[in-house]
Amino acid sequence: MLEGQMMDRSLLIIDILKHAAETYPAIEIVSRTVEGPVHRYGYRDAFKRTAQLAHALKGLGIEEGDRVATIAWNTYRHFELYYGVSGIGAVCHTINPRLFEDQLEYIVNHADDRVIFVDANLLPLVEKMDGRFPGVKAVIVMTDRAHMPETKLANVHCYEELLEGQPETYDWPELDERAASAMCYTSGTTGNPKGSLYSHRSTVLHAFGLLAPAVLPYGIGKAVLPVVPMFHVQAWGQPYAAPIAGTKLVMPGPKLDGESLFELMEDEGVTLTLGVPTIWMGLLTHLRETGKRFTHLTHLVSGGAAIPLSMIKAYEEEFGLNVVQGWGMTETSPVCCAGAEGPEMDGLEDDARHELKLRERKFFGVDLRLVDEDGGILPHDGDTPGELQCRGPWVINGYYNDAEATAAAMTDDGWFRTGDVATLTDAGLLQITDRTKDLIKSGGEWISSIDLENEVMSHPGVAEAAAIAMPHPKWQERPMLVIVAHEGKQPSANELRAHLADKIVSWWMPDDIAFVDELPHTATGKVSKLQLRERFKDHVLSTV
Repeated sequence: MLEGQMMDRSLLIIDILKHAAETYPAIEIVSRTVEGPVHRYGYRDAFKRTAQLAHALKGLGIEEGDRVATIAWNTYRHFELYYGVSGIGAVCHTINPRLFEDQLEYIVNHADDRVIFVDANLLPLVEKMDGRFPGVKAVIVMTDRAHMPETKLANVHCYEELLEGQPETYDWPELDERAASAMCYTSGTTGNPKGSLYSHRSTVLHAFGLLAPAVLPYGIGKAVLPVVPMFHVQAWGQPYAAPIAGTKLVMPGPKLDGESLFELMEDEGVTLTLGVPTIWMGLLTHLRETGKRFTHLTHLVSGGAAIPLSMIKAYEEEFGLNVVQGWGMTETSPVCCAGAEGPEMDGLEDDARHELKLRERKFFGVDLRLVDEDGGILPHDGDTPGELQCRGPWVINGYYNDAEATAAAMTDDGWFRTGDVATLTDAGLLQITDRTKDLIKSGGEWISSIDLENEVMSHPGVAEAAAIAMPHPKWQERPMLVIVAHEGKQPSANELRAHLADKIVSWWMPDDIAFVDELPHTATGKVSKLQLRERFKDHVLSTV
């Protein structure tokens, strides 16, 4: 082999912020804080405080490879932890505060976290679990002395006091780019949560991947607001992509209601925002109730769960936004595909254009394939569904310290089993049709719960819907719809069946339709069909 004569420089996360500090020093990071006021500073100031944090971490005894837990909202202090922890060679372990207590206990102890950084308003969660994290040696409350809450926890520190007086420069180590940098656990809907352990290399390459497609508007003069939380899959890479591109970064803090998000987006000139469908449903309701319109926002990215077609149409037709769907998982860092822009869009109008937006195009570096139940490779014809498998430089090759889960997730030839059912076109356009565990098998044929939900949610009286499989003595399973009606609306079951009649094949028609005040959601905002199935386990279909 003839080797190229190029410098061998590691891809390191801290170099992203160093680049932003040197190249875009005054471009802002703006945060709505837990304490209330909006905080703002430039990338250069953020880099200086991150150096102070690095000194503080070393003072706490944190060494290379140690896990540092965070239980915090999207704020500038959390941003500093993203860079300071990984910058010294430790691992930033972001934890979802919405998880159940037994999941939190398992995650902290399984990761062997050494310290926990926690926002002041989330401290009661840590206090409630006092004594259940034997490996944690200190708790740092992410606030200043004036806002430090009283606590009976031992060895508690104030974040701002730890940074005070520390040097504003740091001799960042030359780490191996394959060293662990961050970790995130799945929400554990089945069995124990499973840990994905990211590297510097995977994280930087994922950020490059986000910046490559023309569908997302990063750059100088742009502003991005990640509603997707920093405690889940690194806020979909936004804290890394924005500094590379010189993009203003706007953090919403703990206030994620429609009114608060709209106000912050307008005040800060946000052009791009990212979040899950449940968040966008709340924002849409606020816009419709108030009659307000965005003056800066152009792109809205939705991921984490399939976005309803009716929501795409509402945001695009009523408010002029470009809705972009993305796909990924905790195990894929997470984004592998986003947007359907391309020649396929040429000449399409109205419904045809909106329907194409239910697909997303894969990123460079990511390989996708579909397999049948026996592992046979299926065609990428846009119609044939199969289990989706993927591989790439920001896809895990196994779960942290979990051989059993790793064996179940990885194929013999090195692909990751996503558990999603999807179709693929020969142009790399992906459409998720269901989760393997959520498919409804009726009379030997598959019914897509996602497609059924999308169609019923096009009814103006339906705010949210979930389709679940119910046992049937003849057909094995039949679909049941669980509906949340829009406030002030009361659609009947017969009305919804009539609405579906010309939108689905007859044998997809749900046997029963139930109405509830709200649907259960997982810690990451997805509808929990596991809880729904448990709730309706004793329900007998009217067709039985």
